[in-house]
Amino acid sequence: MARKLAFAAGLMAIVAAAPAGAAEQRCLTKAEQRAAISSGQAITMAAAIKAARGVSARERKARGRGANEVVRARLCRGDNGLVYMLTVLARDGKVTRATVDARSGKVVEAR
Repeated sequence: MARKLAFAAGLMAIVAAAPAGAAEQRCLTKAEQRAAISSGQAITMAAAIKAARGVSARERKARGRGANEVVRARLCRGDNGLVYMLTVLARDGKVTRATVDARSGKVVEAR
């Protein structure tokens, strides 16, 4: 029971600590996502997740941690075009966020 409460408190802290800039970005609907991908404005979400996992895998290897899972993925309009906003949950419970450029597939920010 105490573990569940601690987990819930941790998730609430993560949500409260989300940067204000992320909330200001307008994310695309499913139809807009399909149109952006088919027109070549964005790579697929699977490719963006693979790019983020590659960075996370290197970080995990350096820190000696196990596998991770993408728990949320959104395609949004950023300051410099479309970006994928990914939330990654590591096996140890640590939550990280990655921003992937939707056109190139390069990770532009990981924190």
